[in-house]
Amino acid sequence: MRTRDTNKEEIVKQKAIEMLVAQGVEGFGMNRLAKECGVSVATLYIYYSDKEDLIRKIGIEIGKNFFEEMLVGFSSEMSFVEGLRKQWENRSKFTINFSLQTTCLELLKHSSYGDAILSEITSDFKDQMTKFITKAIEKKELLPVTFEVFWSIAYGSLYSLLELHREGKSMSGKPFVFTDEIRDEAFNLVIKALTP
Repeated sequence: MRTRDTNKEEIVKQKAIEMLVAQGVEGFGMNRLAKECGVSVATLYIYYSDKEDLIRKIGIEIGKNFFEEMLVGFSSEMSFVEGLRKQWENRSKFTINFSLQTTCLELLKHSSYGDAILSEITSDFKDQMTKFITKAIEKKELLPVTFEVFWSIAYGSLYSLLELHREGKSMSGKPFVFTDEIRDEAFNLVIKALTP
């Protein structure tokens, strides 16, 4: 039996992420991945049992990294404004620093792999956010709204701005960079919308 080479395994993961983002789940294949990595197809099966296992494991790894980063410096005991600001900081930092992984995770969340990936990675994060939101409503720091409305108001503008940043231009075609000033301007409007 052949042994695992961690350097090769990292190359395989990185190339798989690149290919998933460029070609989508449907266009992704093990033979093409092996060729792109300069390894035999048999080498891939040292690390993964099949294509589905590879995609699921990559999605879980990226997702765990994402949700762990979301909890850095965050506590469910924070005030609503302070906690949401920390979420914005963490989300924007991860999205900008790990653009390819973020794009891959979004693609996989909306694929047939999404439910399986999310079920493995979100439990601690969900618990922390549920406590945070419940306490904010109890303390009358947050208007009581449905989860979907909360999420779209709390994060919709952030992700739209981060997408413009990724593209490097605004809707009008002008150059665009996500700055602290733009983040704060949007954040302050979100707080106005969600607080009593």
